[in-house]
Amino acid sequence: MARQTLILASGSPRRREFMERLGLPFSIAAADVDERSLPGERPQELVARLSRAKAESVAARHPGATVIGADTIVTLDGAHLGKPADPSEAVAMLARLRDRPHQVYSGVTVVAGCSAERQCSAVVESTVWMRAYSDAEIAGYVAGGSPLDKAGAYGIQDAAMNPVARLEGCYASVMGLPLCALTELLRACLPAEVLPLPNVPAICSAVIGESCCTGGRAVWTWER
Repeated sequence: MARQTLILASGSPRRREFMERLGLPFSIAAADVDERSLPGERPQELVARLSRAKAESVAARHPGATVIGADTIVTLDGAHLGKPADPSEAVAMLARLRDRPHQVYSGVTVVAGCSAERQCSAVVESTVWMRAYSDAEIAGYVAGGSPLDKAGAYGIQDAAMNPVARLEGCYASVMGLPLCALTELLRACLPAEVLPLPNVPAICSAVIGESCCTGGRAVWTWER
């Protein structure tokens, strides 16, 4: 059976790094979708919908391929914290998050176009406690530019800032792509002979530099 064509529907360098570590041949085709939330939409629903929209958008342009879509949002007190529009907004977000817990939701969808199109989604929830960093640390972090392309204006992996004090959930998910959840979806959507999968926990641990949490807490999954 022919090896399945795999496409990542994202231009995120962090998601690309995770996919490269899996050792599976893939290409990138970023999706252009409206990422605004709908009235009354819960964060779990938003990331699931956007991950599906991204995967479906790219799958429509590449019939027969298996497409991976993903979306991640940060929420604090019920408010969504997306990517900051400018440095001043990044400073404000980091100040709001300081020395407090917040939630991170990552949605991932696989649209498998092998013999018959199949679609599976999952949402992973993590709780992140930020440390009590100083205003000077915030200013230096934002001046370096790293927060400007990240939801919530921070990267859990940013060693220079080291913004996170504690994590309950999936490190890879907070970075933007819950690898263990993704591979479970790939197993559900594709036969092993089409897409043989490596030792994902070991790969995840190598990327994040600590033990893999084996997926964090999956809020819910959906398939058709």
